[in-house]
Amino acid sequence: MLSQPATKYQAFPAIHLPDRQWPGRTITAPPIWMSTDLRDGNQSLFEPMNLERKMRMFRTACAVGFKEIEVGFPSASQTDFDFVRALVDQGHVPPDVTIEVLTQAREHLIRRTFESVVGARRVIMHVYNATAPLFRDVVFNMSKPEVVQMAVDAVTLIQQLAKAHPETEWVLQYSPELFTSTELEFAKEVCDAVTAVWGATPTNKVILNLPATVEVATPNIYADQVEWMHRNLARRDSIVLSLHPHNDRGTAVAAAELGIMAGADRVEGCLFGNGERTGNLDIVTLALNLYTQGVNPGLDFSDINAVARTVEHCNQLPIHPRHPYVGDLVFTAFSGSHQDAIKKGFSALDKNGLWNVPYLPIDPADLGRTYDSIIRVNSQSGKGGVAYLLEAEFGVVMPRRLQVEFSGEVQSYTDQHGGEMSAQDIWALFSSTYLDSVVPLRYVGYQLIDHPHDATGQGIRLTVDAAGARHTLHGAGNGPIDAAVHALQTLGLDVQVRSFEERSTKGSAHGGDAQACAFMELSAQATDFPDRFGVGLDHNIVTASIKALVSGVNRLGLVPQGAGVAKASEKAALV
Repeated sequence: MLSQPATKYQAFPAIHLPDRQWPGRTITAPPIWMSTDLRDGNQSLFEPMNLERKMRMFRTACAVGFKEIEVGFPSASQTDFDFVRALVDQGHVPPDVTIEVLTQAREHLIRRTFESVVGARRVIMHVYNATAPLFRDVVFNMSKPEVVQMAVDAVTLIQQLAKAHPETEWVLQYSPELFTSTELEFAKEVCDAVTAVWGATPTNKVILNLPATVEVATPNIYADQVEWMHRNLARRDSIVLSLHPHNDRGTAVAAAELGIMAGADRVEGCLFGNGERTGNLDIVTLALNLYTQGVNPGLDFSDINAVARTVEHCNQLPIHPRHPYVGDLVFTAFSGSHQDAIKKGFSALDKNGLWNVPYLPIDPADLGRTYDSIIRVNSQSGKGGVAYLLEAEFGVVMPRRLQVEFSGEVQSYTDQHGGEMSAQDIWALFSSTYLDSVVPLRYVGYQLIDHPHDATGQGIRLTVDAAGARHTLHGAGNGPIDAAVHALQTLGLDVQVRSFEERSTKGSAHGGDAQACAFMELSAQATDFPDRFGVGLDHNIVTASIKALVSGVNRLGLVPQGAGVAKASEKAALV
């Protein structure tokens, strides 16, 4: 049993900010994005990326639209160092992209980091040291003044080395490590010292990064911390306030959203949240959250599958099938009620209006995802999902009562066989149930003829196979369907047409010309079956209707009788 929280853990104290402003704000513009896939994401891997995978990840980040990319920790790894040098020496960095490199606040590491980027057009030099009391007291045994001096000395050295390489535009980024666990007044003291020694101005801004190195509280606490810094930092107009949330509590995205509302200008994270421990901020999720609120994130995820496959290759880690926006199943509904709502939403959607489809907060097409996986059918599914797949994939728009009837057939099949049914599986079941049935009656052909005793009537010569023989049946009525019904009565097949609809199949996702599809609901007193539907498909609407009639007779389970049957070889005349 888990220990009682009061005996082992201590809740993080609330921030005293009675006039907090962030709860009343909304995000109306995207932040500055910085990808840390190649650094923080890479550090989390079982097997760090090699040069080929690093280069592929870098190109993907550029293609997505990142203008700031943290490309490594060059003082900590020869592979990282070589990769950064390759980016610079071989001209892989686009002119509108700034690379960022990370270093601890130690002289030899800073000098090594400078060696990795000499000659680059523009570089963000990201330096950090630990400021939280646990690290001051336990890990490093340093006083507050010593921590401040360590940061100041590091920034002073960076400034000196930068002046020796004026061909590069140098930007300073400073992170008080474990900001979320650092006393706010002390975090401000260190950050103010850094911006002062650098000489930050509105045209020479310092990036102050506030990392939730470890999530220690709810996202609203992080937002309070960010807003406090935003309101109290010296030289705020000379600062780019940045966020770096981790995901220890599973709330990195929420923390980033609230942090932006609290005054942050910039966020750091990985494409799909990869990072140490439980991961970093998931930039794809945050960016598309903005997109669904009408804010263009400035990042291109119009081919999200390609981005996902690249990240999976580079990280050698799979993306969860239920990962927001990109997982293979996130646009998939198995639930019958969900499927019905989605189908109705698509039918009612104004193509030129706002996106408003139940259970789909974003149009899959905006991400390059197709609609074919939105609705999938298994034993939990209902009529809406079945109807959607037949319409979307094969152009068959079923009447509602037929949806109910056929969904029962699907349910029986899935209960018996288990697993999931693809659109092709459903079409095969639909065809065998309604279109291809040859027992006990099989349609062969027909010929329409004038009724000799009624100028307004319709006669028919209908050929069917029944009881092991071919028969030609004659009937007359007020139209082709009525005439065919009367013709079937000569086989003892007495049915009534309850409803009739005909629709075009509108073609299909699998190609083929549009055809007429007839739906006929029949009843018969001679069977215990309830009313049943028959379906006919043909380029000719009359032919489709007669096929639907024969299909419905078979669905009712009626058995042809021999009395009164005229065989095809007999030249029986209409009476």
